[in-house]
Amino acid sequence: MEHSPGPQNVRARLLLASATMLFVELALIRWTGANIVHLSYFSNFILLGSFLGIGLGFLLPAGRGQWLTRWAPIPLAVLVVLVREFPVQVRQSSGEVIYFTAVKTTGLPQWVTLPVLFGLTALIMMAIGKMTADQFRQLPSLEAYRFDLLGSLTGSVSFALLSWLRAPSVVWGVLAALAMLVLVGRRNILRSAIPLAVMVAVLALESAATGISWSPYYKIEVKKSASAARDYNIAANGVPHQSIAPLKALTKPGSPYDQPYRETPRNSHRRVLVIGAGNGNDVALALAHGARRVDAVEIDPRLQEVGASLHPARPYDDPRVHVHINDGRAFLEQTDARYDLIVLALPDSLTLVSGASNLRLESYLFTRQAFEAAHRHLAPGGAFAMYNYYRQNWLIDRFAGTLTSVFGHAPCITHYGNKRAAILVAGTTPAAQSCDATWKASGPVPKAASDDHPFPYLLHRTIPTFYLGVLGAILLVTLASVRLTGVTLRRTVRYADMFLLGAAFMLLETKNVIGFALYFGTTWLVNAMVFAGVLLAVLSAVEVRRRIRKLNQPALQLLLFATLAVSWLIPAHLVLGLPFAGRLAAAIALAFAPIFCANLIFSDRLAVASDPTAAFGANLLGSLVGGTLEYLALVTGYQALLLVVAVLYAGACVLMRFTRPGAGERSEHEPVTVATAPRT
Repeated sequence: MEHSPGPQNVRARLLLASATMLFVELALIRWTGANIVHLSYFSNFILLGSFLGIGLGFLLPAGRGQWLTRWAPIPLAVLVVLVREFPVQVRQSSGEVIYFTAVKTTGLPQWVTLPVLFGLTALIMMAIGKMTADQFRQLPSLEAYRFDLLGSLTGSVSFALLSWLRAPSVVWGVLAALAMLVLVGRRNILRSAIPLAVMVAVLALESAATGISWSPYYKIEVKKSASAARDYNIAANGVPHQSIAPLKALTKPGSPYDQPYRETPRNSHRRVLVIGAGNGNDVALALAHGARRVDAVEIDPRLQEVGASLHPARPYDDPRVHVHINDGRAFLEQTDARYDLIVLALPDSLTLVSGASNLRLESYLFTRQAFEAAHRHLAPGGAFAMYNYYRQNWLIDRFAGTLTSVFGHAPCITHYGNKRAAILVAGTTPAAQSCDATWKASGPVPKAASDDHPFPYLLHRTIPTFYLGVLGAILLVTLASVRLTGVTLRRTVRYADMFLLGAAFMLLETKNVIGFALYFGTTWLVNAMVFAGVLLAVLSAVEVRRRIRKLNQPALQLLLFATLAVSWLIPAHLVLGLPFAGRLAAAIALAFAPIFCANLIFSDRLAVASDPTAAFGANLLGSLVGGTLEYLALVTGYQALLLVVAVLYAGACVLMRFTRPGAGERSEHEPVTVATAPRT
């Protein structure tokens, strides 16, 4: 490393830059979704902007784009100020897909909001990506990739830790600001300190606002209610989400909370399971009806804490109540208990499981398999109840039709408020329910959602027009950005195989996140552990490649396709039916074996690339395309994505035969001759 003084400093800066890159990406996904109405339903929008920016940052030649590193904090500050001081929104009303919200949005139209957000996100991540690439190219490719992965793991774990601690947004901002001050260098501290200070000040004002707190999923705001029927109103990500009500209001005639008990008069209600316990309204009702044990399952710990401290009936103080901070479907799969009544209590989330998927936190609660699991956990004469303002008659028909199929008879249906708000109650037998009216379809009954196609709010197996328009615009912007930044097509085409590897890996990672969400719950902890596991699997592949100078590529490719075939052939219900230890072992093997093989192939290709940063940049742009291909799951289901992954990997393997360098290219063990960027 005589060509580059201070290799330890380069490694440390690469580690910091990579950690900052992933930390800021995760923070932007969480923070923009919390402050822009409806954007939490489209968090992969920010993810795709991040991929574009990072990819361009790596594709820029060493001697170009230094202004990006000097002015990096400015677009970050502009984004934060824009979102906080000028109301922005993503308006969404569609007959194709349902979005749960009860807010009348105001602010800039989405044709202004979305391009500005996407552009600023790409610019922010392009600057950090450029900083990372400048350090990356000063080390042998596999060593650089190793430290990049260690940095990514550090950033991911750090943000997960802050989520666990429920740190407010100002803490995220302070950490990001400190890291960026180190990365921009001493000469740029003053010009960087001012915008970073503005960003931190805006986040501090947000964090100090009365009633604001953060959970691992939402920004939560609690306010005293002006209504006599409610004590407190709770908003999540700026949208009215729950309200705390006294028992008198919960038991009044027409109350959806009390209806399941009125329609099951022969039921003892001794053991009650409440999924979506939230602030405790349904728990208080169960206790009032004489329950001897209530299992209260709530995915968000902060919502449960708010109820524990503010609910006038103090339901969570009762020794009969057992709180489970868990995903409702995961709880059903993990418990052997049987209940007299299971209540699915308004479990409509306002966010996605991860930034790389279209799966909402509650999606696996509304599949046919979930209703079957609930049916198995009912005691003789027991009943299942669910209620919500469903917004569309076809959604009521979908759920009621699924219950009819699972229970063998039509459920009771009671409308409240209007015809699109309904309580459905299904007893284990017709005698276990007492109805004023049973469900009758209002029209063609949509097919039930399934664990493979967990999209209950999507009317047909199609990609909504709104999604297609936004994704098309993102791809056009990507092509234009590559040209505007001066990245030559010739420089990137020779790494077309790396592009396809990136697209395939992104889809494979998304499929694994979805699989673990089904097997172990849609909680933030499961999600964080999967991402950490993916990074560790990739890091393991790099370490193996660093110790083996020559790999048998045909054998490795054959092993990759074999692991993909096994993952495709084994249905999810077989894994779900295993005991916890067996399920964990099977999930790890099915998920990480193809990731390990794929990244051995990737590491081997990167090791001999003449321009590793260009190869890495092409791979990141491929990840952007992989993120758009994830929307195919809305049509095909998630298992079929493995076929798309196999096609992409097959294309990459074919291209490698033409793009893989010959003897004239350097290996990772030879000196790096690429000119390094000037230090700032």
